[in-house]
Amino acid sequence: MKKTKTIILAMSAALCLALSGCGGYTTVTADPSEVSEKKSDEQAKAASEEKAKDTAKAEEAAVSKKTAEEESTPSTAAEPAETEKKKKKKKSTRSSITNEKVSSKIEKQRPIAVMYPINYEAQPQYGLNKVDVFYEMIEEGDMSRQMGIIQDWHDLSLIGNIRSTRSYFVLEAMRYDAIMLHFGGPIDWLIDVTSREDLDNLNGVGGVLGGDYGAYYRIDNGKALEHTAFTDAESVKNACAAAGYSLEIRPKYYVDKQFYFNDPDDRQTLEQYENSIPVSTIDMSGAFPVTRSSLVYNEEDHKYYKYLYGEPQCDGITGEQMAFDNVIIQEAHFKYVGNHGYVNLNTISHGRTAYVLTNGRCVPCKWWRQGVHKHTSYYVKDGSRIHLNTGKTMVFIIRDDIDTFAFDGVTYTTQGDPLTPVYY
Repeated sequence: MKKTKTIILAMSAALCLALSGCGGYTTVTADPSEVSEKKSDEQAKAASEEKAKDTAKAEEAAVSKKTAEEESTPSTAAEPAETEKKKKKKKSTRSSITNEKVSSKIEKQRPIAVMYPINYEAQPQYGLNKVDVFYEMIEEGDMSRQMGIIQDWHDLSLIGNIRSTRSYFVLEAMRYDAIMLHFGGPIDWLIDVTSREDLDNLNGVGGVLGGDYGAYYRIDNGKALEHTAFTDAESVKNACAAAGYSLEIRPKYYVDKQFYFNDPDDRQTLEQYENSIPVSTIDMSGAFPVTRSSLVYNEEDHKYYKYLYGEPQCDGITGEQMAFDNVIIQEAHFKYVGNHGYVNLNTISHGRTAYVLTNGRCVPCKWWRQGVHKHTSYYVKDGSRIHLNTGKTMVFIIRDDIDTFAFDGVTYTTQGDPLTPVYY
């Protein structure tokens, strides 16, 4: 601004000088020495003015160049933010439990295995919207329990209500290296499992089956005391810290392929199997007469929707009905133990019948699980594995030689060959 002002003043002075020399058409007679001195002064001023003009042009060119560079090149102030943004971009991977895209952080973290009661008065339950694999198995009498495997649980504000467990539920949870959440259980038939060094569990009643480490609290919901035990993500994390439990998958206790999945872009239809049949409704009341668990297929989204007591089974917070891309009915050898009709189901075995349902069809097969930290495979007669579709899975483990189930109104028995109808 100072230089520009100097240029303007110089030009004004020159203009005034020019006007005073010829504006009045008056001839001025001067001394030669004065004329010479004046001429010299005029030449000096002209040179100064020319220099000022050159300087102004140079400055203008420099400003234009700088502006062009700023417009074509990102500012250095923005670079660190953009670099940081690139660094913070989360890498995605496929979940070993659902084959859905998840962050690498979620895939590395340990799931939780939550014991949910099936009592009608205990509904609704919380955290069901995040369940990836849902189990239902009989306990004693005609009662059953349900267990949810939840991989992405760190933002759950309420989980429960939570009830007791049985040994075969715990053994299923251990294949996922899950942290077991339960409120006790039959000591005689559970302590051998809960005392294992490779199991991390949070037991709400404490004692010989393990401590709760402050994980649980009661909510006065107007229901019986056994239906008032709850927890949440923060409480579980704090309890695990107090217990010294790792929140990340322990590689020596985990096989990172819980199910075999088809490519997400290649939907499994099961039509390639000659003995597959279409199934729209699944009725499990022959195995679970109290809950009367059932599912209905929706052709639009290719999912089976879950019902309990003839009503949609929904999450208590979101109201979202449970829906599964895959359903597995798995027959297991069982025996009664103790004096209270407790059941022991053998979920680590092979050669028994299973039924895999997905995309509105069912194929009978065999299942095989080789150890506590191994997954269960489902395969057909030629030995090839059946692949599931990407998404959530419902697993019913039922008693062989005693339970029944129905597909589209036709009841089948667990005795004899697969898909043997029951004739009354």
